Amino acid sequence: MIFLIDADTMIFASAVVSETLDEAMSSFDYRYRALMRDIQSSYTPDGVYIFSGSKGNFRKWITPVYKANRKKQALPEHLGDLHDYVKVKYKSIVGVNVETDDMIASYWHRAQLKIGRDNVIIVAIDKDYKQFPCMMYNYSKREMYDISEQEAMYNLYEQMIVGDTADNVNYAKGYGKAYAKKIFVDCSTRWQYTRAVYTLFKSIYKSKAKEKFVECFHLLTLRTDIK
Repeated sequence: MIFLIDADTMIFASAVVSETLDEAMSSFDYRYRALMRDIQSSYTPDGVYIFSGSKGNFRKWITPVYKANRKKQALPEHLGDLHDYVKVKYKSIVGVNVETDDMIASYWHRAQLKIGRDNVIIVAIDKDYKQFPCMMYNYSKREMYDISEQEAMYNLYEQMIVGDTADNVNYAKGYGKAYAKKIFVDCSTRWQYTRAVYTLFKSIYKSKAKEKFVECFHLLTLRTDIK
């Protein structure tokens, strides 16, 4: 069983509650040990890979408004140093011009092809991973999700309608989960989901529907092609 851990949230949480770098490092160590005890109470890991602190983001090349809502947010004082600490001590895997989510998605994709999707578990609290038919452990809720192919498709296309407030992605303002449920009622294939969402975008954006659809799709879809 392979575990792919998204450590970014734990790093941020540790930095927020700490007044000094030493406290931040101790806080992260404590959170990581607790997580591993939790995992090892039910599984015997054959491998644990930690991901954190990826630099750059190709999505900002697609549109400058991506995550623009975060620019005014003050970052914890020791966040950068804590990322460096995790990279050195835990040998975390770091991406360039992509997000940590993309790195994990790519590692997951290759691993599940090699050893089977039931033998790879993504450990994270980020809902974006639910766009894959994966095994995912939400360590905050202590819940394991077994996401099917159908659920994964639904989750991705629903997000194209609902948007992602945290990332400043909202292409269908005023439309939410209830609307998605309504238009997806007869959808079972990727083409049917695409047609349903594109029809909505056509009504909103008219001649620019294709451009906006493609833009939204690439902002929300995690990459699986990173080597």
